[in-house]
Amino acid sequence: MPSKPKSHSGVADAAALAELLSEALLRERSIPRFVDSYVVEHGRHSLQVHAGMYRDLLNLLQREALLTVSARALELITRGIPADDRAKPKPMTRNEGATFRKKYLAGLTRHHRWNLGEALEFQSDLQMYEELIARAATRRPRKPYEPANHPFVDRCAFVLDSSFLQKARMAASRALADLESLASQVVQSSLKK
Repeated sequence: MPSKPKSHSGVADAAALAELLSEALLRERSIPRFVDSYVVEHGRHSLQVHAGMYRDLLNLLQREALLTVSARALELITRGIPADDRAKPKPMTRNEGATFRKKYLAGLTRHHRWNLGEALEFQSDLQMYEELIARAATRRPRKPYEPANHPFVDRCAFVLDSSFLQKARMAASRALADLESLASQVVQSSLKK
C-alpha cells in the first residue's frame, strides 16, 4: 500500500502531530515532575496536601504546557525544518500555515474531546501565546539567571505559587526549556515517519 504523500513541511498529518504532542506530554509526565520538584526544592508541601486542589493545579498547568508545545511545534513546522543539516529550511506560505494550524487545532479538539467553547478558548489562548512569543523574540536575549520572557513562565508561576513568584518563575523557566525540547523531539520524530 503506498504511503500518504507528505505535506510541504514533511509532516504527514497535522492531526497526528496534535495527538503525538498530547500523548508525549502525558507519557513524559513533564508537569507532574515540574510541580513535584518545585515542592521538594522549595519546601512548598502545602501545594500537594489537598488531592482535589493538587489535581486541579496539575490540570491547569497541563493545559499551559499543551499551549506551549503547540506554539513551539507550529512555529517549527511553519518555519520549515531542513531534511538534513546542509539543507536550507523552506517555510510554509501563509495559506499553508493557516491550513496546517486549522487541522492541528481540529486534531487537538478531537483528541481531547473538547466542546466548541473549550476549543475556541484554547485557540484564543494559543493565539495570545504566539503573539507574546513573537513580541518577546524582538527584545534582548535573556541572561542565564533570568527567567524566560514567555507566557508559560508567567502564567505557571502565578498559578503554581504566587506568594513566591520569582522562585516559581525560575522553576517554570526550566520547565519551559524541557517542554520546548519535547516539542522539538516530537516534531523531528514525526518528520521521520
